[in-house]
Amino acid sequence: MTTNASTDEKELKASEKIWGKSVIGLGYTIIPSLLLKSQNRLGIKPTELAVILQIALHWWEHDKKPFPSKQALSDRLGISPRQVQRIIARLEEEKLINRVERFAQNHGRTSNIYDLTGLVEKLKQLEPEFKKADEDAKRKLRNVARPKSKNTSLKGE
Repeated sequence: MTTNASTDEKELKASEKIWGKSVIGLGYTIIPSLLLKSQNRLGIKPTELAVILQIALHWWEHDKKPFPSKQALSDRLGISPRQVQRIIARLEEEKLINRVERFAQNHGRTSNIYDLTGLVEKLKQLEPEFKKADEDAKRKLRNVARPKSKNTSLKGE
């Protein structure tokens, strides 16, 4: 992904102004607004979204999928590891997440890798519809803001 350093710096500065430099200094996660706007449309329940956001917290590079432990997710969310497991299973059924088993060098199991490609693809499919709705809303607002013809007067004038 190509980034513009000056744009990134401006966005960081804006984030620091909103949240405070010390808070942003501890790190931040980039989440597309479309995920939040389409949560209901995608059928993602609030606790499922919380799990997705916690997993996304660990996704720093495109080609390196996140692998937080169920215990870490459980601790942060205040729910049991079994609840986390059930939520992830449902997200997997909905093809939003794909779990990939991971093994340590001694062949013992370790935390799963979570591939969010399904979620990303569904968001890409929804993007044109949301973009059109956004453009339509902006066009309507521009039309309302324009002066009416000279023969049309506002009521009460």
